[in-house]
Amino acid sequence: MEIKQVYVDGFSVSGLRVRTRNIAEQDAATAKIGPMWGQFYSEGLTGRIAAQQPESPIYGVYSSYESDATGEFDVTAGVAVLEPAADLQTIRIEGGQYLVFESKGPMPGAVIDAWQRIWGYFEANPSIKRRFATDFEAYTGPESVAVHIGIV
Repeated sequence: MEIKQVYVDGFSVSGLRVRTRNIAEQDAATAKIGPMWGQFYSEGLTGRIAAQQPESPIYGVYSSYESDATGEFDVTAGVAVLEPAADLQTIRIEGGQYLVFESKGPMPGAVIDAWQRIWGYFEANPSIKRRFATDFEAYTGPESVAVHIGIV
């Protein structure tokens, strides 16, 4: 699949947040991301978040990186907002250059596939550096996701 480079203007996302690390997500007993998404959908937060930007996709935002892909980080499940939702967590997506990795198919398999391609891409292209500031998944349809990785 083609990888695109785009400039993204900064914006805010409000929703639920967990702190985790990749190694913890490989074990169902310690995984936090799946249960957070389960709560997000079971509570119907998509339609309940106030001051939502019109027609916002659902976002999964990765932020507050401890170090790199091996350290802890935050994940926020939410929607773009015009102003922070008072009863939820809000994260500001940094404006800047992003590489976009698209994936289609049943979830969560399509997202897992995208992240495997992302890790392989950066391993094969060490001259391209991740920012490890904010990265995000934009769910563009029921079986499509565009993962945006901030680059230096």
